[in-house]
Amino acid sequence: MTRDLKHDILEKLASTIYGFKAYPSDNNIAMVAEALVATHPCLKEAGSQTGWNGWKQSIKFKMGNYRNKMRQAGCLEVIVNDGKRSRSNPHNEPPHSNIKRPKQAEVNFLPNLPQGENPSSLEHLRQTIFEEVKKTEMDLSLIKKMMQTTFALRRQTIVRTCPPVKELMDLWPALKMESEVYAEFQRITNQNLPNTFYAAFDRHLPRLMAIFREKASKTGKTAEALADIFKIHDEQEESEPELGGVAVALLTVTSDNGTSQVHYQPVTISVVIENDIVVSLPRLADAFLVMFGLIYALHLSYPKGLTNTFEFTEKVLLGLEDGKLSPKLQTLKNDLMMHL
Repeated sequence: MTRDLKHDILEKLASTIYGFKAYPSDNNIAMVAEALVATHPCLKEAGSQTGWNGWKQSIKFKMGNYRNKMRQAGCLEVIVNDGKRSRSNPHNEPPHSNIKRPKQAEVNFLPNLPQGENPSSLEHLRQTIFEEVKKTEMDLSLIKKMMQTTFALRRQTIVRTCPPVKELMDLWPALKMESEVYAEFQRITNQNLPNTFYAAFDRHLPRLMAIFREKASKTGKTAEALADIFKIHDEQEESEPELGGVAVALLTVTSDNGTSQVHYQPVTISVVIENDIVVSLPRLADAFLVMFGLIYALHLSYPKGLTNTFEFTEKVLLGLEDGKLSPKLQTLKNDLMMHL
């Protein structure tokens, strides 16, 4: 293979990869290298155990060069990580620290401003949205259109400065609307959140219920908790909620003074983020989806104690990223797929 041919192959690969991710993981790049050799066996490396490890290193190096080109071209997704430590800036952060990149399969992570718009014109639209949301009879189609136009401005604020959630929600009150949370999620991931989630959940629910009932029939704290949940599910009882000190939570409001911890007919379910109630909804499933959507909209990390729950939703139910699962989640996924 000539040097020019290899350069052309790597350039095309880098351009295509960048269309999906500006910062692909090591596993992502390995998958590309393996697929390249599988599709074009003539490119397999002689003497290599895998036949593509050299390609993997070349692609990784090329991606760094390609990001530099995009940075020079003014692409915000990589400009945001510019200005790291160098000979001319010896006191800046190390080049590999605090890199701002997609957290959970965010396709549109940090887009450039729309053509013909600037921060001043988009700020004017933001103020118009703010006033429109105050009205008793809101123009929902107008709000959606303006939220779409101001998406890039919003992402710049969220990703670059990471302000508190309350401050963001005050700036963008439309994100307290269920429909706009779903619209924002689609802008970020190109996926319809409620349609995809409920279709997958309905498909897996019978097996999930069977798995949980099996666990509830055993002994131990987990089994006792699950047994209590299913007892309440079967009897449809209500009780007062307990809200733990977590980054995100669902606050259940009931109409009685029961003692159980599970509520199937609450008055409202409130989404709590950073100790503030963001929005209240009548159904638990919708409240969970809005909470999940807001994690994406506000570029938040999954809370440590709920990582498995959110990763199961992201990778198994929504299929947003075919990344590596923890052993527990992989076992659960395998069990679900075997019974489809």
